[in-house]
Amino acid sequence: MNACVLYSGGKDSSLAAVMLQRLGIQPELVTVNFGIHDSWKQASDAAASLGFPHRVLKLGEEILMDAAETIINDGFPNNGIKHIHRMAVEAVAREYEMVADGTRRDDRTPKLTRDEIQSLEDRMNIEYVNLDGLGHRTVNRLASMLFTLRRERSSIENSSDYEVEVRLLIEEMGHSPESFFPVHFQTRVTGWNTKIKEDAK
Repeated sequence: MNACVLYSGGKDSSLAAVMLQRLGIQPELVTVNFGIHDSWKQASDAAASLGFPHRVLKLGEEILMDAAETIINDGFPNNGIKHIHRMAVEAVAREYEMVADGTRRDDRTPKLTRDEIQSLEDRMNIEYVNLDGLGHRTVNRLASMLFTLRRERSSIENSSDYEVEVRLLIEEMGHSPESFFPVHFQTRVTGWNTKIKEDAK
């Protein structure tokens, strides 16, 4: 099956990739980029550390501009980040029969609603997979079992999230990204947990 995982290099999307792999589906890991910053590099490194194929999907800067304007108008990032994610899912759905991401049950954004997922599958004739049955604690436990992880404060130097380029664009537009995005920490995947490495291949 022609499958992909929208990939940030974090534990959630890495877990989604491994789950598909264990079911006999070999996904390609896809990181969206808008050409403002090479934010895909960290995701590429994470994918390589796990032995998954990785590609960068360039999307139009107008999507990023729409997201930045939404964030500025709203005063918070949720709707803007969700817009990018929705456009990213639509883009990969044109190329793959199965589209997966690492959104969890307790995520608020970016996350598609049940109606949006049903519409996507019907319109694009694809299968959509996420981690909706798993909560934060379970994902953390499974990721710790499978991967070596690095937790650090998120920045443009260490993240492949949608947030990186939209923050830079907001700054170019004369606004302070810090007034819209709270400080947060992320967990990046750096390789397989050596205890299960051989079993995971």
